Amino acid sequence: MSEALLSARGLVLAFGGVRAADGVDLEVGEGEILAIIGPNGAGKTTFINMVTGYLRPQAGSIRFAGREIAGLPPRRIVKLGIARSFQIPQLFTEHTVLANVALCLAARSGFWAPWTPLGGAGREARARAILEGLDLAHLAHTRADQLDEGARKLVDIAMALALEPRLLLMDEPTSGVAAAEKHAIMDRLLRALRARGVTAVFVEHDMEVVARHADRVAVWSQGRILAEGPPAKVLADPVVRREVIGVEGVAVPC
Repeated sequence: MSEALLSARGLVLAFGGVRAADGVDLEVGEGEILAIIGPNGAGKTTFINMVTGYLRPQAGSIRFAGREIAGLPPRRIVKLGIARSFQIPQLFTEHTVLANVALCLAARSGFWAPWTPLGGAGREARARAILEGLDLAHLAHTRADQLDEGARKLVDIAMALALEPRLLLMDEPTSGVAAAEKHAIMDRLLRALRARGVTAVFVEHDMEVVARHADRVAVWSQGRILAEGPPAKVLADPVVRREVIGVEGVAVPC
């Protein structure tokens, strides 16, 4: 693996008697595409929330580009170069796709007020460039509430890219997307990330998506990492297939 951009060591976080993180150790290499899999309640989203500042670990360390970030507020973490997308896209539904991305560009720069043109300071051109990278330019003037789920997911990613991250964490980027569209969505998404040199971590339940699009897989189970490695190896592991994927003796396409 390449040099670690993100390094988590000994993360612990409990909610009552449930340990959502129970000594988690994980590194993410610069330029890597890492998939996180596991059953509901295993601690996958908790990990994303700790890295992005929405939750504070009770013990352990999170280092990004060599700097300790555990416990920093989300806005500070965004400024350092970490962004996220959500399982349910967080869009400004009354605005156009272009305006959604421009709003994030304005937020990133910190130089926007309601009485100033949203497209100023070159933001409209930059927003269009981000949309073009995701094959969304034709939807620039469409209101967000008129999009199908696949387009909503991609616009959520476009808004995250407007924050100029080095690391993007995505919570189930294909959930709610029609099965026939999932690979096309991921192809467009990962092409845009690689073009911008963005490292990515994504939580996913579709094993075909994981097998095809991840460089490496980390398997969560009861707040711990059960296994990690190349998709073909991890998804063929009998313990992973039985306890996490829930199947035995059936091949997962790679």
